[in-house]
Amino acid sequence: MRSLFESPDLGLDDLAVIEEIGQIRERLASVLRVPKRWDGGLRRTAQARAIQGSNSIEGYTVSDQDAAAAVEDEPPLTADERTWAEIIGYRRVLTYVLSVAADAEFTIDESMLRSMHFMLLEHELAKSPGRYRTTSIYVRDDRTDRNVYEGPESEDVPGLMRRLVRDLQNSEGEAMVRAAMAHLNLVMIHPFRDGNGRMARALQTMVLAQDQVLEPTFSSIEEWLGHSTDDYYAVLAATGGGGWHPERDARMWIQFNLRAHHMQAQTLQRRFAEAERLWGLIDSLVSQHGLSDRMAEALFDVLLGLRVTRPSYVKRTEVEERTATRDLAQLARLGLLQPHGQTRARFYTAGAPLVEKMRSIRSQREPLVDPYPNLVAGIRAAAAKVARPF
Repeated sequence: MRSLFESPDLGLDDLAVIEEIGQIRERLASVLRVPKRWDGGLRRTAQARAIQGSNSIEGYTVSDQDAAAAVEDEPPLTADERTWAEIIGYRRVLTYVLSVAADAEFTIDESMLRSMHFMLLEHELAKSPGRYRTTSIYVRDDRTDRNVYEGPESEDVPGLMRRLVRDLQNSEGEAMVRAAMAHLNLVMIHPFRDGNGRMARALQTMVLAQDQVLEPTFSSIEEWLGHSTDDYYAVLAATGGGGWHPERDARMWIQFNLRAHHMQAQTLQRRFAEAERLWGLIDSLVSQHGLSDRMAEALFDVLLGLRVTRPSYVKRTEVEERTATRDLAQLARLGLLQPHGQTRARFYTAGAPLVEKMRSIRSQREPLVDPYPNLVAGIRAAAAKVARPF
């Protein structure tokens, strides 16, 4: 029996999808090589959406505003204490991944993975952060009150993890495939008592970051996976068959991930184009109202759906707090920003005119093209034949 799931043979259709993704990613990378006024804002929102997406799969759901607050190291608006602890833990992990993974000298080893797990769950020491499990593990579907997945025996975990790390040190082959297989094997090994899904998705992002085609912040598919939670669990169920079965074919899993890359890349392409249009709108507003150029930062953030606070505005523009207060008040008087709350708790979102402009721009979006139009139906049919997805 194989010790790990192996990369499947790819068909001509898969190779064509990989080529298309590569072409889109190259176009995105070429845009980013020339400094843009909007790239900082899109980086922040990309990281926030990755954090939001990966945690939502595990049931830790936060608003767009709170996801952005986590990136900015600001307090949440609505998230409860437990959810916020999970969000901050994953922010630490993802920030680490995005900071170090693209370094030419960086290598993935067991110590690093266990340290990442500690970052993720250090707020819950009872879950043994940074340590492999020492007992059997079952994943339970609360909807049906039954176990739907059984991981390999705990005594096999250290050896399987050593094999996984050894495989990761081989950089041959398509990075998107290697990253997807790393994700699959870690989540199927289920080496930790908790946090295995988020660790697997962070590991996937880490392997992608090493490819260095598109910068790490924009390489992740965690946002797309978060929007496809049911199908994500379904394809894992169809691939794993309810237990540790590394002999099973992983092609459907690879196609699911390639589809996510293709759709995420199209989404980024659309966001880049919209960002250019938004800055054209912002330039017009700055000129029309005789505003300082620095105020454009606040306008762009709220057009992206983010909140703006005085501390975040000070951080971004490097002005004094008094100047920041005056700038934000002026934008609110013009109706461009909508204030919420009082004094230190005050924050701003897009005013009605900006909301309407953003709605108009988004209404012109072309639909995304699905590179595997029949895949999702196939996944759901395959998952129905095995245990409920975990």
